[in-house]
Amino acid sequence: MGGIQTAVSRARAFEAVVWGMPAVNYRLMYDAGTAAGMSGENQILWWPGLMDWRNQSLTPNPDVIYLMPFFTTENGPVVLEIPPADDTHRINGSVMNYWQAAIEDVGPAGLDAGAGAKYLILPPGHTDPVPDGYTPLQNDTLQGYALLRSIPADQSDAAVADAVAYAEKIALYPYTPDGATGETVRVDVLGKPYDATIRYDASFFATLNTLVQAEPWLDRDRALIDQLATLGIVQGQPYAPDQATVDLLTAGVGDARAWLEAGYRSLFDTPYWDGTHWAMPAMPDLVASTNAGFTVPDAYPVDDRGLAYTFAFFSSRHLGKGQSYLMAIADSDGQDLDGGQNYKLTVTADVPVSQYWSLVVYSSDTHTFLPNSTRLSRSSLNPDLVTNEDGTVDLYFGPEAPTGHGSNWLPTLPGTGFEVMFRLYGPEEPYTDKTWALPDLQRL
Repeated sequence: MGGIQTAVSRARAFEAVVWGMPAVNYRLMYDAGTAAGMSGENQILWWPGLMDWRNQSLTPNPDVIYLMPFFTTENGPVVLEIPPADDTHRINGSVMNYWQAAIEDVGPAGLDAGAGAKYLILPPGHTDPVPDGYTPLQNDTLQGYALLRSIPADQSDAAVADAVAYAEKIALYPYTPDGATGETVRVDVLGKPYDATIRYDASFFATLNTLVQAEPWLDRDRALIDQLATLGIVQGQPYAPDQATVDLLTAGVGDARAWLEAGYRSLFDTPYWDGTHWAMPAMPDLVASTNAGFTVPDAYPVDDRGLAYTFAFFSSRHLGKGQSYLMAIADSDGQDLDGGQNYKLTVTADVPVSQYWSLVVYSSDTHTFLPNSTRLSRSSLNPDLVTNEDGTVDLYFGPEAPTGHGSNWLPTLPGTGFEVMFRLYGPEEPYTDKTWALPDLQRL
């Protein structure tokens, strides 16, 4: 292969990684589910309890009950039933296509506004009338999934069991003309290995090929057909790259990783609150395009989308209504958070949420839980969380629990950088108008 051809192929591998990241991210989660016992689509992968570090997906939430219904409309519409909410039971989440673009949010902050619904997920191009009693969700891909969270009132055993029982009311099954309720298959992965970390090696392209073989081309992506063909990815043909191509793919994915990691760090150049190191990991163009179903005529933020799915999964059609997220990778001095050091964060009193807040620690290298960590988060749902007399909460981070503060401590791992995410469920006006703010982590 000549020098020009080599450079072009490497560049096209780079572009394929950035473009294909959300779909590969999705497929890795699906494959992790099959490794844990899921036998195909139209099944619900779930954690009937609070997850532990063995869930190695990107920045998951360990304070709620997780459900991931994976579906396909290849053989017709699929029904997703969301139960009605009340004062102590609620579902928060959204339904997404293969590219993890939200079709619609569900639950109290979603389309049903807490009334519950029988959502009818429709295949691309579906034109038949929607029967009475169903809420249509028009998908533009055959496959997709939902990320649903059943939120416990607190983290006592009784409250968690109650949230699990409520989650069991969620159903997923193929639609039939007689409207019969089909059988829901749930696959329990609590405590099992679930590894959906992004693989920055040549296997990335094998996973990408799975997408190309499984889904019709979306019109907006047809420009990629020839480019992927030069990498050996062609719809309807086997994928069998020779060693020279594998070497180019490996170089290209390495280039992409370096570029994406630099882009991730740049997200923190614009803090949420002036003078802090907290940032909202959401890019305005991507949020706008996602909210519009990627139909904005003059926008297709592929770069932002690729970056977002290197450190997260899931999208919301109405980000900020049901939940909001802030992240920090540096302390008050602007130094990277170091798992071998000790830190303190004083959470400002009266966190403006209608539901709860939490803070979770992740590896800054993989954006997953720290391996073998015995505690993943501290949250307003924790019954043993110690609150100061003025309503503030002191959180501690480090390899060992500080004397007298074990209830409010989060473990870190020496030799591993870490990052933190602060979640607000049911964010309220003092957060959105920034009259309430978080300070930075202080190195001790």
